[in-house]
Amino acid sequence: MWYLYIIRCCDDTLYTGITTDVERRFNEHKQGGRRSAKYLRGRGPLLLVSQFEVGDRSQASRLEYLFKSLPKSEKESFINRPTTLQKLLNSIKKQETP
Repeated sequence: MWYLYIIRCCDDTLYTGITTDVERRFNEHKQGGRRSAKYLRGRGPLLLVSQFEVGDRSQASRLEYLFKSLPKSEKESFINRPTTLQKLLNSIKKQETP
């Protein structure tokens, strides 16, 4: 199972990624080592604000791409109302169905 996760930085920016293990990946980001995202280095403390079970890697990648293309106000809306993100995910799954 793949997950989309959202991290809030100390400067109130949002970082989005995908993984099969959110806890492990978030800890990698917090440690700031070579396995962390360059974007997050020096932007701590980091806060994991949301995670969503997505499905397979393809769906997770597509959802991540769509999510990253949204304006910040819409991203905040998804964080506060996870059911709207589920609707976006459902539309991705429908597109994949032959």
